[in-house]
Amino acid sequence: MLNLLEELEQRAAQELEGVNQVKELESWRVRYLGKKSQLTKLLRSLATLPLEQRKAVGAFANQVKAKLEDGLKQKGQVLRETQLVTTIKEKHIDITLPGRPFPVGRLHPITQTLHEICDIFVSMGFQVMEGPEVEWDYYNFEALNIPKHHPARDMMATLWVDVENESGERTMLLRTHNTSQDVRVMEKMSPPIRVVIPGKVYRYEASDATHTPVFYQIDGLAVDKGITMAELKGTLYEFARRFFGEDRKVRFRCDYFPFVEPGVEMAIECSVCGGAGCRLCGNTGWIEILGAGMTHPQVLRRVGLDPEVYTSFAFGMGIDRLPMLRYGIDDTRLFYGSDLRFLRQF
Repeated sequence: MLNLLEELEQRAAQELEGVNQVKELESWRVRYLGKKSQLTKLLRSLATLPLEQRKAVGAFANQVKAKLEDGLKQKGQVLRETQLVTTIKEKHIDITLPGRPFPVGRLHPITQTLHEICDIFVSMGFQVMEGPEVEWDYYNFEALNIPKHHPARDMMATLWVDVENESGERTMLLRTHNTSQDVRVMEKMSPPIRVVIPGKVYRYEASDATHTPVFYQIDGLAVDKGITMAELKGTLYEFARRFFGEDRKVRFRCDYFPFVEPGVEMAIECSVCGGAGCRLCGNTGWIEILGAGMTHPQVLRRVGLDPEVYTSFAFGMGIDRLPMLRYGIDDTRLFYGSDLRFLRQF
């Protein structure tokens, strides 16, 4: 047994001297120190030897194992140092050169637009508030003069949450417009009220150049004594002037929304075609950016406000379309892609 151990030690040492690569060293380790190596088998067979012989062979076997492990460690260090020197020679690094710049993160263009819009309205005396994205049917529809089976519900392809009342009717949804938060604000606050409410809204509809299933809106609400339509137009004209510049044309025309009376639509001249008509604006030369109007008296009554004492205006705009109009972008889906060539421009 001792002779076998001596031969094993000599053979392992000779092979270790000829190892020149890390992969070869690992093979050597498995062959001489692995679980299935000859040394391991010899150590396991010690139990079959007489006690006196077992002690002598066991001690010598442990010495052999320690020598092999020490040789493995030394050889590994030599090979790693050699490999490092070779790598440095092959891939010379000039430490006097400046380091490679790391890309700097920035806000998404939609987020930048959202912040800018909020800043504009804050400077005009509005307060920024938020509300839940998962909303009750009452706040999203009922409280805004849109009862069940009202035709206006067809304009908002709704994503419903699987929550039903005792009658089996679904009562919870992903909000289809931020106007649902106006009722919540008027329930909690007393006039005078001037707030803007940004956030995501959800529609069950296909994507195209100007529509996506998830997009951002910002709603505005003002409640006070003596508020008129002239103040609504003045507020929105001032916003358009600051955001788009004084040269951009703005158009108001009558529109219908169940929760305002009268209702208006505000559109901006298409920046892509300059009003001549293109795919983006549907060949009209104009792109609608918001709906607005004087808050319906019935909506005020539902929150406990007397429409004979208080008047109110409200507006809601899709934020995604605003940078499109400002920068001449013809497809809103670019904002929600992952093309860094596009996003790095902002």
